[in-house]
Amino acid sequence: MKTKLLFFLSILSFNFVNSQIVNIPDTNFRSRLLAANTNNEIAKNLSGNYFKIDSNNDSQIQLSEALQVSYLNAGGLSSEPAVLTGITSFSNLTELYCHSSNLPTLDLTSMTNLQKLNCGYCQMTSLNVAGLTSLTELNCFNNQLTSLNISGLVSLQKLDYSLNQITSLNVSQLPTLTELKCRGNAITNLNVSQNVNLVTLYCGFNQLTTLNVSTLTNLNYLECGENLMTTLDLSATTHLQTLECFNSPIVSFFLKNGSNLASLIIFNSPNLRYICADESELPFIQDELDNLNYTNCVINSYCSFVPGGAFYTVNGNIKFDLNNDGCNNFDVAFPNLKFSITNGTVTSQLFVNQNGDYSIPLQTGNYTITPVTENPLYFNCSPASLNINFPTTTSPYTQNFCVSPNGNYPDLEVVLLPITSARPGFDAHYEIVFKNKGNITQSGSVTLTYNDAVLDYVSSSPNFNSQATNTFTWNFTNLQPYETRNIPLTLNLNSPLESPPLNMDDYIDFSVAITNIATDATPLDNVNTLHQLVVNSFDPNDKTCTEGSIVPPSTIGKYVHYIIRFENNGTANAENIVVKDIIDTSKFDISTLIPLSGSYPFVTRITNTNSVEFIFQNINLPFDNANNDGYVAFKIKIKPTLTIGSTFSNSAYIYFDYNAPIVTNNYETIIQALGVNNNETGSKILIYPNPVNDMLFFNTEENVIKVDVYDTTGRILSSNSVNDNKLNINDLQTGNYILKVYTENGITNAKIIKE
Repeated sequence: MKTKLLFFLSILSFNFVNSQIVNIPDTNFRSRLLAANTNNEIAKNLSGNYFKIDSNNDSQIQLSEALQVSYLNAGGLSSEPAVLTGITSFSNLTELYCHSSNLPTLDLTSMTNLQKLNCGYCQMTSLNVAGLTSLTELNCFNNQLTSLNISGLVSLQKLDYSLNQITSLNVSQLPTLTELKCRGNAITNLNVSQNVNLVTLYCGFNQLTTLNVSTLTNLNYLECGENLMTTLDLSATTHLQTLECFNSPIVSFFLKNGSNLASLIIFNSPNLRYICADESELPFIQDELDNLNYTNCVINSYCSFVPGGAFYTVNGNIKFDLNNDGCNNFDVAFPNLKFSITNGTVTSQLFVNQNGDYSIPLQTGNYTITPVTENPLYFNCSPASLNINFPTTTSPYTQNFCVSPNGNYPDLEVVLLPITSARPGFDAHYEIVFKNKGNITQSGSVTLTYNDAVLDYVSSSPNFNSQATNTFTWNFTNLQPYETRNIPLTLNLNSPLESPPLNMDDYIDFSVAITNIATDATPLDNVNTLHQLVVNSFDPNDKTCTEGSIVPPSTIGKYVHYIIRFENNGTANAENIVVKDIIDTSKFDISTLIPLSGSYPFVTRITNTNSVEFIFQNINLPFDNANNDGYVAFKIKIKPTLTIGSTFSNSAYIYFDYNAPIVTNNYETIIQALGVNNNETGSKILIYPNPVNDMLFFNTEENVIKVDVYDTTGRILSSNSVNDNKLNINDLQTGNYILKVYTENGITNAKIIKE
């Protein structure tokens, strides 16, 4: 009897469900449901096929019929306010489209199987989707929502609530979100730090003053125009392809992220002043800036000094094994060593610092890193090179190098650098830089020769060890291989009122020599001359070839020396300074470039075949007049293919933090044979007697101010002030000499024979 009763109740329940009518008071909504059939796209059954909902043709929707619907298109129902009463009976619904209707409110909290919802363009003021754990896509675009409850949407991947009136929305509870569109609201703060899976973000036309996307490493598309942001850091968005930030007060973008943009839309952003990007991306971005005529915007890669995006590091130190017994902690550092770095396609160079420490940032790939000394015959390096693959090798990878002497090579060099301009009546600052290029420890002396008549000694550090007429000498001991030392020197120039006077456009000449007991392996760089122009005013950011604007043919194929001076004229300390020099490889041999000295610690790198960058990272150069100056000096060989009459020139770009670069003067030097050109400056000069024994006379209508004496190789021997148009050359040895004669109206060259 009990079994029969249970069977009867189940039959009754089944009939009740099948006969229960779903209450659908909205006529337009009911008509849409009844209109569904296999030929239109209104509804799909549980098998995913379009079908007729009203299967029994009674013009009603039974609960059993509602439970067969998985997809429903109820969009565009009516322009009159509508209600979707009865929709909750469609509990197996996974996709609901009710867009483009007049639908003021919608509550779907009981429809836990729903996966996709589009209720955009509905003039909606209230939407409740809380707790829909299966929902993956929600589109409520262009409504009148002031708030949105999205709690419990743990599966949501796409959310579009653009063109509403929402001021804030906590999306941090949506860990699976890949696409977020919230354009055209009144959002003042958007926290997406927890949405690490975001690929697409549209947040334009809001009131955002900041946007932090530092955790969005998967972000591919960002639209953030029409906001209030002035800076945007995208350095962590390593997959970014499209950036749209138009109609914006933006001032700076930081795009150095290892990913090259495919699209950049930044029109109507007149305040844009700086973009930091990857080196490979610079030409593309520059084209965009040019197309928009953004001439005030600076673009470079100097916001950081490592590659954008993921990178790996090789680091270590270099020791000098003087005793050839293997490097250990007691050995001294080997400073300023050059590394050649190649992946088989691209080669760059990096010079280690003065402490012998190095750090090389690299991107994915196979690399060979080779230490290179100025004179490879002098040294052995162990290992001779390093082959490494990233990311196979764990980063950071430490590799120390041991440099040992190969034979016995004493080799010193010296150069005199003008740290400031020479101005009549003022102090001028110089640095004597001397280096042990050889492989044995050396001691010796450095001697400066100058014109004591127009220059007065003020100070040096250390003080000189001995003094004679026109000379100072400093002794040194225990100069280690590859060690560099500097002697800062200050001299005071005669004013135009002193005797003899110094005036603008005069020249002062110096010669500095380094000597030791041993025979030097390359004696040519044991002597260096400086031919310095006297000026009244000067540009504090400039470039000078210390050999001067005219060099003799003997310079061809040899080193010339450059100094680049810079000054912080801003209103705050300069945190980083980069001096960039594009080398003309038709005139210079860039493989011979060697940094000599700098006012602060710096790193030198050479990339793109001819781009040299002297990087003063964390220099924090002050802006007060007493401390705001700096410099860097280097030497480089000119090509042996140059000839008499050839010119070579060089300029530099100086970057102070994120400001536009200051471009120095273009210093041009000509290779010119020293000889006689009819003894003319504009009027004739008769030089007699010639040949001469002791006293040389100049017969001219002009006053001869100074005479420089050169040997036939073009090496300056002396610079002499002239009184009464005569010069005593009794100290010269017998032979041929070239004179450079300076008058009030110009310069001429003459050849003499000393008997």
